[in-house]
Amino acid sequence: MARYDPSEIEPRWQAAWEADGTFAATREEGRPKYYVLEMFPYPSGRIHMGHVRNYTMGDVVARYKSSCGFSVLHPMGWDAFGMPAENAAMERGGHPRDWTYGNIADMRAQMKPLGLSIDWSREFATCDPEYYGQQQAMFIDFLEAGLVYRKNATVNWDPVDMTVLANEQVIEGKGWRSGAPVERRELTQWFFKISDFAEELLEALDGLENWPEKVKLMQRNWIGKSRGLQMAFGLVDGPEGFDRVEVYTTRPDTLMGASFIGISPDHPLARALERDTPEVAAFCAECRRMGTSEEELETAEKKGFDTGLKVRHPFDEAWELPVYIANFILMDYGTGAIFGCPAHDQRDLDFARKYGLPVTDTFVALEGGAPVGDVAFVPPKTEKVRWLKAFAWDEVATGEEAVDAAIRFCEENGVGQGVTKFRLRDWGLSRQRYWGCPIPVVHCDACGVVPEKKENLPVELPYDVSFDKPGNPLDRHPTWRDCACPKCGAPAKRETDTMDTFVDSSWYFARFTAPHAATPTDMAEAEYWMNVDQYIGGIEHAILHLLYSRFFARAMQITGHLPEKAREPFDALFTQGMVTHEIYMTRDDKGRPVYHLPEDVEGGKLKATGEPVEIVPSAKMSKSKKNVVDPVSIIESYGADTARWFMLSDSPPERDVEWTAAGAEAAFKHLGRVWRIAQGIVEEMESGGGIAAYESEGEGAATDGGDTLDLRRALHRTIHDVTMGIESFGFNTSVAKLYAFTNVLAKSKAALAARREAAMVMAQLMAPMTPHLAEEIWAMLGGEGLIANAPWPKADPALLVEDTVTLPIQINGKRRSELKVAKDLPKDEVEKLVLADDAVIKALAGGAPKKLIVVPGRIVNVVI
Repeated sequence: MARYDPSEIEPRWQAAWEADGTFAATREEGRPKYYVLEMFPYPSGRIHMGHVRNYTMGDVVARYKSSCGFSVLHPMGWDAFGMPAENAAMERGGHPRDWTYGNIADMRAQMKPLGLSIDWSREFATCDPEYYGQQQAMFIDFLEAGLVYRKNATVNWDPVDMTVLANEQVIEGKGWRSGAPVERRELTQWFFKISDFAEELLEALDGLENWPEKVKLMQRNWIGKSRGLQMAFGLVDGPEGFDRVEVYTTRPDTLMGASFIGISPDHPLARALERDTPEVAAFCAECRRMGTSEEELETAEKKGFDTGLKVRHPFDEAWELPVYIANFILMDYGTGAIFGCPAHDQRDLDFARKYGLPVTDTFVALEGGAPVGDVAFVPPKTEKVRWLKAFAWDEVATGEEAVDAAIRFCEENGVGQGVTKFRLRDWGLSRQRYWGCPIPVVHCDACGVVPEKKENLPVELPYDVSFDKPGNPLDRHPTWRDCACPKCGAPAKRETDTMDTFVDSSWYFARFTAPHAATPTDMAEAEYWMNVDQYIGGIEHAILHLLYSRFFARAMQITGHLPEKAREPFDALFTQGMVTHEIYMTRDDKGRPVYHLPEDVEGGKLKATGEPVEIVPSAKMSKSKKNVVDPVSIIESYGADTARWFMLSDSPPERDVEWTAAGAEAAFKHLGRVWRIAQGIVEEMESGGGIAAYESEGEGAATDGGDTLDLRRALHRTIHDVTMGIESFGFNTSVAKLYAFTNVLAKSKAALAARREAAMVMAQLMAPMTPHLAEEIWAMLGGEGLIANAPWPKADPALLVEDTVTLPIQINGKRRSELKVAKDLPKDEVEKLVLADDAVIKALAGGAPKKLIVVPGRIVNVVI
């Protein structure tokens, strides 16, 4: 080869790995294992640079651990169910299954040229009946174990698409696809009992030492453990059957500042009132058109309806508070009712100002302060404040002390009971859509809800469905819903709800340990491969996916599908940054932005017209903004190794990385330089009679002193530093060390044997990042077998000990030269060498220095 040509090199080595079965994961009981997993992708049809970065990181770890002697499991699959496939069927015709499997084929073809060390024999998609049939079997086991149940619940309902929407699918109160105003509707839904594990899920976070603190904090907040008071306000002349309003509060210390009672539109009292009062019914209906997410409720305009009812304050019978129905209170948290203390809660203050309700301070900061205006004063938990209306505790206390004292006082006076609650709610898994895992139960008039027999699994989705109408096609299928009751044999109906797609992704990591097993897992394989040693994925999955997976692992352990050690499935978690790119845009005649692809822009202008473009720096890659770079085109232009090297080199992996054409070009040039260095060594060997002659004549030359010893020292320092970088996920630092060593090797005058050794070891160190180039150099230099199978090089501790030191030489305070000397060289000998330095001789111009100061091992100062 006359030059580095990845289009010729890379396919050849990929074929060699496949022929060798290099990446097949095998269970070897006497060998340590390592399971590395990147969060599997949704098959949208195209990979993007985020995929390249994510999977390259995992690949570096997998290849490195394999070289270190581990049996490595590095699998790939597809998170394939979900609404996008159904939407595609509605909008373009066709079928979700065909769309999904076509996209999987396309993405697999795009990913394989990256040279990832994936065991493709374990590949599956969550829409494979073999996969979701096992998921159905687990659902039945969970049902028998009391981990899943059915109840009425308030949900987001899209009246046009006729389906339940997740909170994230409600945008400004409207369905994300239909644009229709979302309603709160009460439906019978299936739930997983994740709330039963709230305490354990919270406490176990402390043991996840190799998880990012920000992820653990997000989960702690989501689980939301709180200590508070549950109490009742007596209702004055309430409707029949209602004599009190139960509230739960985490701030009983503010009871003396209570201003109103707020209840959810779905509270039993509100429902009783709306039956007889059209105005109440209209207000509640308006509230139910909002979504149910806490974020939406917090940001929406606070609205209330004065019911005209009053409650008595528990500490003063004459003190009556109005009862409002409020749009910001959820029925499924606490009791669905609150007392408002406007002075010390911003939401309550906004509400009170809007409806002219009293605002009563109960405490102020110790240094004093003005009365509450438009900003509530929230007392710090751990700092002392002065209480204006204390009734059972010291007048000066911290917020935490006051809450504890208030709970004690209320309990002692029979006002309420201290309780611990969690923000975490049970996981509603029912979805009214087709493209998901069918819930394997049957509805029988005689037997009720009956689980399907396991021998009848999978309950497969029918292919012959129509998407010409909104709603769930399974409800309209002429035959699929009809079946026999598994218990009595009478005619019955299948459940037409399918499972939330988060279910599919909550156990796939366990299925990878035995993807073809006739049961959800094979316990021998799970015992060997679990836990996932290194999990890699985006911070956006910090809560739902990771929390649901932690619950699922516990449920699977309880039902006999995972070993005890796998109750926490991911030993280490890494959340990578995003890939960004500049946005290029022009404006249309109305001033609206028109976005352009990077390949259509050159030198700040459109290639086609020469029109200047506006440039928005470093934004997340987005199809809508067209600031995307196609990985396939990058591979075709520069090769996969260039894309991998750039993704790893430019930024710490936890931070965002900006893709630039200049950066890709620089990476390509560097890899070409590495190839040329190796090619030069090969040519030197061949000029001396080839590798065999070189090896017989060059024995021992690699241990020569002088330049050769310097090269070997630099090499072993690089081995140490690159290894530490990979072990600590500092891939960019490893790449930086390899850049530096390339310069050392290029300039080295060491013996040929030492340079050949250095080039081969450098190839091994680069192999996790640039596996194709590494294989090529290894083969060029006579390496035995595949470099992917070669053991990881080890640094010689003796060569890491520096017995020389480089001393900067300053002349009149400015650095002018440097001197490399033995560490223990006497001071007078150092002075002689300094005076013999060319820069010092030139500066002295035949004279003598006024001072010559030697700081041993640090620096030399020459004053003239």
